[in-house]
Amino acid sequence: MNIMHFRQCSNCKKMAKYLTREQLISLLRIGKPVEQWLNHEDKGEYTILKWLRIDKEKDSTYSVAYCESFDEGNENFLYIYEFSLLNPDEPYGFIDTFDSLEKVLDFSTRNYNASEEKFVSAGMIQDEYRVYLEGRK
Repeated sequence: MNIMHFRQCSNCKKMAKYLTREQLISLLRIGKPVEQWLNHEDKGEYTILKWLRIDKEKDSTYSVAYCESFDEGNENFLYIYEFSLLNPDEPYGFIDTFDSLEKVLDFSTRNYNASEEKFVSAGMIQDEYRVYLEGRK
């Protein structure tokens, strides 16, 4: 079963693999995490990368982890999870937990400006980072 749906990335030439709403909800309900590249922020001497991850917890609640890290990668080093976090006291990001899927998605879109149309399966965030790097050239 192919769980990915291809959509044209609005600000790049490459195709990015985004989940449909149905796939997003199905994956989360069965306990598969999803992630979303949010944006970056240039601070002059350094750049901050922003993304989030949603997980279904063992107690059937849903958590959203908001992460900010320094951009320490390049075309040969895309593993965003290894980058130094802006706040090392929050090694898993800033986490909020909700009792329903609808609430976690609503919180993510309202508080972090996430889009339900731009989630990827966990582990695919590196591809989003690669697209970001290619767009900077």
